[in-house]
Amino acid sequence: MKALHTQLAFELQRFKPQKQSIQTLFIGGGTPSTVSPDLYKPLFELLQPYLQKDAEITTEANPNSASPAWLEGMRLLGVNRVSFGVQSFDAPKLKALNRAHNPQQAKEAILTAKALGYAHISLDLIYNYQGDTQALLWHDIDTAFGLPIDHISAYELTIEDGTAFSKTPEVRQDDENLAFYVTQEIEKRGFPAYEISNFGTYQSKHNQGYWQLQNYIGAGAGAVGFLEDRRFYPLKNIDQYIKTPLQITEEPLSPEELLTERLFLGLRSNIGIEKSILTPTMQQKATLLQEAHKLQETDTHYYNKNYFLSDELALFILG
Repeated sequence: MKALHTQLAFELQRFKPQKQSIQTLFIGGGTPSTVSPDLYKPLFELLQPYLQKDAEITTEANPNSASPAWLEGMRLLGVNRVSFGVQSFDAPKLKALNRAHNPQQAKEAILTAKALGYAHISLDLIYNYQGDTQALLWHDIDTAFGLPIDHISAYELTIEDGTAFSKTPEVRQDDENLAFYVTQEIEKRGFPAYEISNFGTYQSKHNQGYWQLQNYIGAGAGAVGFLEDRRFYPLKNIDQYIKTPLQITEEPLSPEELLTERLFLGLRSNIGIEKSILTPTMQQKATLLQEAHKLQETDTHYYNKNYFLSDELALFILG
């Protein structure tokens, strides 16, 4: 946490935010709920002058470690949104996913957060794990909607190199029909999709900031920061990061790379793509897609209503 404070102070110098200009703060990656609120306090004191009065401040949390005392401590620091890593309400699936909580703990943690006064509560679900069926996912979604949440993130299981699951890649099943099913079931219960994996009556401002390529500070081992046309990568190894939190790799991004990102991110979310950033050739291709009812348009933007086609649409426009 001291290393994090050191890097955060450095990044505030680099980014030079105005007073009360930071719109969102997200505490996540890893398990924030295993760290005492007292240890977060110096970070909040450092950031306080820069945070907007109504800033969206989110923490991720695991149901088994987000105790009532921890949730209350984080709320008193200013956290007003919590995202629970539930993954499923099916006990055997949770066990297979190596999750440390059970379905009852997940429900209790969410109810506790609501009782403590959190304004916004989200939960994550995972699908296309080996053995997933429509019936199992229906139960997960139905259980979620019986809880006081205003947001769901539904992610397809991905196998990352170096994780326990990389030795058993067969645990991921490839069933695109389940992806359509999950989206349909969540949306018909009143949570519209505002990005390929995110749904809710509340739309996370922090998520939208990424998709709009707004500047963001990334502090911590394995974090990523972005400033105009550069990315910043602190060390991933936590022991090395603690020793040298200011050893940060810089990656310049070309105008072409930034344009590509704007297209991919805009088409997989409700951000859309501004017509003014497109070259004449890209504009022609976007018009073809609009005429084929693959895109919708306003005077200034193109929007994609089928996020599952976003990559193909972006690649078509990029040529």
